[in-house]
Amino acid sequence: MSGTKAGGKKAAATNKKKYGKDFYKINGAKGGRNGHTGGFASNPALAQVAGKKGGENSRRGWTLISNTDGSLIFKNNKTGELDVKLK
Repeated sequence: MSGTKAGGKKAAATNKKKYGKDFYKINGAKGGRNGHTGGFASNPALAQVAGKKGGENSRRGWTLISNTDGSLIFKNNKTGELDVKLK
């Protein structure tokens, strides 16, 4: 009967019988009291470290720095190495 309306009503009746008629009221109140400040909101330094790791592992390997005098200058984002290509 699990997953049906009848099964849900039966489970609710069992929970109320076992734990009291305020079972759902008490559990709902517990959920409302829990904090919601986890993750990067509580630690900006951790967010910075994670962002740096993501940027270093990005698939965008090269960035165009200059496009003058008939040559293209690229910089490797991971190593900082420069590469010049002629047009």
